[in-house]
Amino acid sequence: MRARLLPLFTLLCALLGALGTPALAAPQRANHIAASLVSEGPFKPGQRQTLAIVFAPRPGWHGYWSNPGDAGYGLELDWDLPAGWTASPPEYPVPQRLVIGGLMNHVYEGNYAVLVDLSVPAGATPVPIAVDAQWLACTDKICVPEQARLTLDLAKPSTDVRLDRWRAAIPPLLDSPASFALADRYLRLAIPLPAAMEVSDPHVFVAQRELVNYAAVQTFSRDGDLLIAEVPLADAVVSPARVEGILALGDGDGVRFAAAPGAVPANGIPLRKLGGEGAGAPLWLLLLGALAGGLLLNVMPCVFPILSIKALTLARAGESDAQARTEAVAYTGGVLAATLALGALLLGLRSAGEMVGWAFQLQEPAVVVALLLLAVAITANLAGLFELPALSLTRGGEPAGAFATGLLAAFVATPCTGPFMAAAMGAALLLPAALAMLLFAALGLGLALPFLLLGFVPPLRRLLPRPGPWMARFRRWMALPMGLTALALVWLCWRLGGAWFALAALVAASGLAAALWATGRRQRAGAGSARAFAMLAAPVAVFAAIALPAALASRPPLERAAGVLPAQSFSEARLAAARASGKPVFVWFTADWCVSCKVNERVAIEREATRDAFARAGVVALVGDWTRRDPAITRFLTRHGAAGVPLYLWYPPGGDAQTLPQVLAPTSLVTLAGAPPRRSPVR
Repeated sequence: MRARLLPLFTLLCALLGALGTPALAAPQRANHIAASLVSEGPFKPGQRQTLAIVFAPRPGWHGYWSNPGDAGYGLELDWDLPAGWTASPPEYPVPQRLVIGGLMNHVYEGNYAVLVDLSVPAGATPVPIAVDAQWLACTDKICVPEQARLTLDLAKPSTDVRLDRWRAAIPPLLDSPASFALADRYLRLAIPLPAAMEVSDPHVFVAQRELVNYAAVQTFSRDGDLLIAEVPLADAVVSPARVEGILALGDGDGVRFAAAPGAVPANGIPLRKLGGEGAGAPLWLLLLGALAGGLLLNVMPCVFPILSIKALTLARAGESDAQARTEAVAYTGGVLAATLALGALLLGLRSAGEMVGWAFQLQEPAVVVALLLLAVAITANLAGLFELPALSLTRGGEPAGAFATGLLAAFVATPCTGPFMAAAMGAALLLPAALAMLLFAALGLGLALPFLLLGFVPPLRRLLPRPGPWMARFRRWMALPMGLTALALVWLCWRLGGAWFALAALVAASGLAAALWATGRRQRAGAGSARAFAMLAAPVAVFAAIALPAALASRPPLERAAGVLPAQSFSEARLAAARASGKPVFVWFTADWCVSCKVNERVAIEREATRDAFARAGVVALVGDWTRRDPAITRFLTRHGAAGVPLYLWYPPGGDAQTLPQVLAPTSLVTLAGAPPRRSPVR
């Protein structure tokens, strides 16, 4: 707020100082922005005639567009015309962006001209005309209100050869109407623009005052011949009946648009230029990144809970060549089936307008409950409480078990994005569906590659321990990490749905465990178990179907516990305010189901050394919690080319975002906070 009041206070002081001077008393040569009024040519009664108000700022000074942005004011004209003569509203060239102290200004830093159409009645005679003009002239430090009475004698025609150039600088008005909608604190615009038209650096200048957050990042995407723009709204906005403005296309080019309320496509293809690190990369490099990312997922913390099942599969793979190959192919098929299914569902939901990202399934309470029940069943199976011979996840030589293991491994491994994988998954959200699915397949192949190599390369299998009685004991010990995983899923149920939802999920899981234990006893006695299990599990299913939705309906808001590092909850408005403060800004995006995120927080973020370094450097910390679905965070992640979490961004004072690695060292942030700032100008 102080940053916004300071320019207004300076302007008020300048205006009060000008009150002691009679209007128009100062000679024009005293203005820091010289102004003149010129005509396009000979006087023509009964026709519209173009006039140009030409401004020539001194070096270091600038003028303003009709909507000046966060500070300043635009041009004001008071015409002195004969009766029946009218002047149209002024038309402006494409303005420039200038950020000073975190405030966005819409300015003209060089010579420019504003055009006005003069309507003259038929039979009128040429006479002198005049206009009283007032404008604001500013540098990056001071602002001075200026004024002049500009006159033109139409009886003395003159033609300025520059008028054609000034007319060409006025952006044309689009023939087709645009449409707009207000949703999720964004102004969404659908502007008709041919798909073949090159857009190098788009920016929307909205003519209405106080409608949008001028300094916030704008997002652009394509949907055929529509350019879709998303501009964060200002606070306390009332929906307008019409939105007008200029769409800057880059290099001084632009078009004017007028938008009425209407439908705006939910999901276009984001412009590559505004994507993240994977935007514009060649397909072969993205495929290699997806393959490497999937391979590294085998050692990422988010896959640790499933390593017990993998270990037993590895041991079983050494029994025979045919058996090893069969298990490797089946396991790979399960992994590919899971990653392709998740990818197809992700793309389908996004094309339907849902703002979802990678690992979206773990934001759904019902999916987490299903995973909890599955983890309980696996724990019971590993502990030897019951057997499902046809689908045993640890029984070697059975393709169904290996396939199920692959499905589960991929499903559990996908919540987090690791090195190399981030760029590929971010690009998958930008590419056509066929190419995106190819990236998802490469990810799955990378995840399954160690098992595939073990199945088809005998020397690698000979490095594994030989199967023996130790495997039964090892299997029972591996029930412990799976049991801990089940407890972690109960905690995640609490974070997603609240305490009552977690309690209902725990009761359902306990009922399933009891049914499986009873089923195992009948199996060991040689009695039939399928009907007994169905009878015992039916009441559990009925309870879950009634209690879980009821508990979820009254879930409380998600609250983040205070950590060592003081941080505010992320929002576009808070980020804009933090950057406007002139301080460094650190933003991180996390989720309770992302194990890699939690490891990074413990190792590098939530540390006293980081807190002290941030305090010394005045760093503003913001955290975006993506545990539950949040369209605003998903949109922000997509804008930065990230398909999921973690994402770490560092904003030096006055600079653009720097994307940090997804694996942070203990001193990464401490070193960054102590580094000298790197400024990057905003043009």
